[in-house]
Amino acid sequence: MTSSHDPEPTGFEVPLPGGGRLAGEIVGAGATIVLLHGVTATRRYVVQGSRHLERHGHRVVAYDARGHGQSSPAPSPDAYGYGDLIGDLERLLDDLELERLVLAGSSMGAATALAFALEHPDRVDALVQITPSSRGPPSANADELAAWDRLARGLREGGVEGFLAVYDPPVADRWREAVTTATRQRLEAHRDLDAVADAIEVVPRSPVWDGGLDALGSLTAPTLVVGSRDESDPGHPLAVAQAYAEVIPQVELAVEEEGEAPLAWQGARLSQTIAEFLGRWVPQDASPAPS
Repeated sequence: MTSSHDPEPTGFEVPLPGGGRLAGEIVGAGATIVLLHGVTATRRYVVQGSRHLERHGHRVVAYDARGHGQSSPAPSPDAYGYGDLIGDLERLLDDLELERLVLAGSSMGAATALAFALEHPDRVDALVQITPSSRGPPSANADELAAWDRLARGLREGGVEGFLAVYDPPVADRWREAVTTATRQRLEAHRDLDAVADAIEVVPRSPVWDGGLDALGSLTAPTLVVGSRDESDPGHPLAVAQAYAEVIPQVELAVEEEGEAPLAWQGARLSQTIAEFLGRWVPQDASPAPS
């Protein structure tokens, strides 16, 4: 929900090698937070459209990953690996002249942000991991990869309805309608569904960082991990979020109470949780906006 006093976002485009561009927007003033979304989502689906962060002293940068939302497709169907996504993030930060910042990512975006923080610890003041699912290596689960491939084929052959026809989220019945509705809304926000299908096939097969979970012990950025219970979001196992919280040195773990809707789905509450975490760990002047 917005009000007449909310600042208006400013759109931007970042050129990509070989043509194309990343589309995004900036809003607010203060310490910079960059939002990174998950596969099949867009920039709106990190804090679910909440304006809490920019209303409470933060400069929020959000962008659509390559092949998603309003951003251009990758130059080739196989160029959606984490190496490509991490390179895009670095390119965006350099283009916008952002030196130090907070990275807040969901799912694929969480993995991208984490890998970047491992490679560039001097640029990341804090890290937010929303429903992480990666342990570092690519997926080796044949059934999981086959399921992703079915979704990609359904999207290519039948668009949004083709995807939903083969989409059978293994969630508790009470969450099924909400999950299906949210999935439809996310998919309808893309301009190039074939590009999204390519990403669906490539991302699960792509390595994220080396060293597995043990590598997270070297993270220097204070980290908020937001987990979801498996009855509502088994694709992002709570066990992974808990494993992160056991290994990362400076960490807080936030999970909804049993029976509640996932914190990751509640944009205003999620944003408030992020803001409170940053208030404890990051000085307000740590990431000033460029002049």
